[in-house]
Amino acid sequence: MKFPRSSGMLLHPTSLPNRWGIGDFGASAYAFVDFLVATGQQLWQVMPLGPTGYGDSPYQSFSAFAGNPLLISIDQLHADGLLTDADLANTPRFPDTHVDYGNVIPFKINLLRRAFERFNANASSDLRQAITAFRAHNYLWLDDYALFAALKDAHNGAVWHEWEPAIAQRDPDAIVEWMSKLSDQIQFRAFVQMQFFNQWENLKRYANERGIQIIGDIPIFVAYDSADVWSNPHIFSLDEDGLPTVVAGVPPDYFSTTGQLWGNPLYRWDVLEEREFSWWVERFRAMLTMFDIVRLDHFRGFAAYWEVPASEETAINGRWVVGPGAALFKQVQQELGDLPIIAEDLGLITADVEELRDKLGFPGMKVLQFAFGEGAEQPYLPHNYERNCVVYSGTHDNDTTLGWWQHGASDTEQHNVQVYVGRDGSDISWDFIRLALASVADMAVIPLQDVFNMGSEARMNIPGQAGGNWGWRYTADLLDNQHAVDRLKTMTELYGRAAASER
Repeated sequence: MKFPRSSGMLLHPTSLPNRWGIGDFGASAYAFVDFLVATGQQLWQVMPLGPTGYGDSPYQSFSAFAGNPLLISIDQLHADGLLTDADLANTPRFPDTHVDYGNVIPFKINLLRRAFERFNANASSDLRQAITAFRAHNYLWLDDYALFAALKDAHNGAVWHEWEPAIAQRDPDAIVEWMSKLSDQIQFRAFVQMQFFNQWENLKRYANERGIQIIGDIPIFVAYDSADVWSNPHIFSLDEDGLPTVVAGVPPDYFSTTGQLWGNPLYRWDVLEEREFSWWVERFRAMLTMFDIVRLDHFRGFAAYWEVPASEETAINGRWVVGPGAALFKQVQQELGDLPIIAEDLGLITADVEELRDKLGFPGMKVLQFAFGEGAEQPYLPHNYERNCVVYSGTHDNDTTLGWWQHGASDTEQHNVQVYVGRDGSDISWDFIRLALASVADMAVIPLQDVFNMGSEARMNIPGQAGGNWGWRYTADLLDNQHAVDRLKTMTELYGRAAASER
């Protein structure tokens, strides 16, 4: 699919400001959309919006289809009459600049339970019909997810293979028994998902009506401890006890000398193909309803993926295995039409990956922080771009541009940047923003941190680091910086990336 010349920002909703300890779909999300409009942007890129587990990573979700309860706006629940002033009276004083997940999670889940109790006590027949209709519309994933989440609560958060064998292996009698036993908890999870999707749809509509398209993210792999694996074990490489035999990762690369051992179970692509990739078709259908454009994380895994025996402690001792290739996308396109997809083609990219990407017509990614360590032929240098690509100053896995310049860039890289842009690097974040916006790339996406020249304290993720990630938040006064607003708007218009009405 051909994308128009445009630009936008990368910001996960958890980074939005409010008093509830974590960003959500409340007023600050709408204010961020207004900021995008005011600066001439057309894109808002987010990370996966699924319910997060250990490590709080949006790339390790309990479901590939469900929404993260932590993103539900408390203010909106209050406005809807599902929470009272008394419910909110003892709200703790949460940090403004990072998410304290250990305290935020129980706080928000407790409020969601109170909202559910009030819903049960006071909901009109129309609202009860609405949740019934929501469950019917989303039955392909919601029934399994709601039961899975209720079962995890009933087992104190234990991984599903540690549950009683009958329910771990989805014995039909055990499922009936547990559905009866946990019926109220299952209904609670369905209620939470209805709130999530209602709020997200309202926010997305607000953005779309103002010319902002949402770029979402589809991780190629799913978490082992997820409703997806528990309810579809036949499409994953598991042994007779339900444990992975091989897991996903990447070999040693720019980010790690021992590679990255992600630990996700790998797909049985032969089984999926026999079933006409139906699980993937439904996944794409759901994500293309949630988002206008999707970034397909670890695209190279569809050409070939790094398979590591589950017993290994690092990703070094793996092997490349051929993926599904174009057959998957042909099937998805046959059922869903043209696919507005960005291929995340970073890392060790070989000719077969480029061939698949180009055959499908998907734009790849260019990251400026990767551009300055080699010679003039380096593919991440702007003068080598093709139009059908997306340029980033950095991604969620990179340091901020200022942080990279101060702590990560080598002397050679700093010298090459200075020669390339003809500047001394004292305004490095905006040097990179200018390079991205001025390039021929059809789309340019800038992390919000770079617009406001923030350092390593604002980094979102350090790959391979188990904890302390995904917590950065900005404070409410950040977007009041009129100089940055005017500067970005001027530069966006100068390089022809503003919405047509703004040019």
